[in-house]
Amino acid sequence: MAELKTKPTASDAREFVASLKDIGRRRDCSALLDMMEEITGDPPTMWGTSIVGFGTYRYRYASGRTGTWFRVGFASRKNALTLYLMLDLDRQGERLEALGRHKRGKGCLYIKRLADIDQDALRDLVRASSGVGDGQSCGSSH
Repeated sequence: MAELKTKPTASDAREFVASLKDIGRRRDCSALLDMMEEITGDPPTMWGTSIVGFGTYRYRYASGRTGTWFRVGFASRKNALTLYLMLDLDRQGERLEALGRHKRGKGCLYIKRLADIDQDALRDLVRASSGVGDGQSCGSSH
């Protein structure tokens, strides 16, 4: 089986966020870092060169493949902030409606700016994602 290329590193997540060139994106990422750390109780960890993750999660696909990933996280991408959640987003209709303007993938939310979304709805999604138990079936792709 192929091994995941994205793994935790020793790089400092706060330094990474502080190094972001775009001031608005840096402010949004700093707010996400603080919020996710507060909700999860876990320190931020860099996964690869551009993803900030919180906590760890042992997942298992229906195929039997297992691995470790973070419970919640984010990345600053060219066109949007990517929020990684360990939730089946197809089952989060009310939460996503309350969230506001976003796009989504299988296990990711894409937002332009934090100002575009409801912060309480985001906190609710992060709380739900951080509470997913180890070994449960994983609906998102890594």
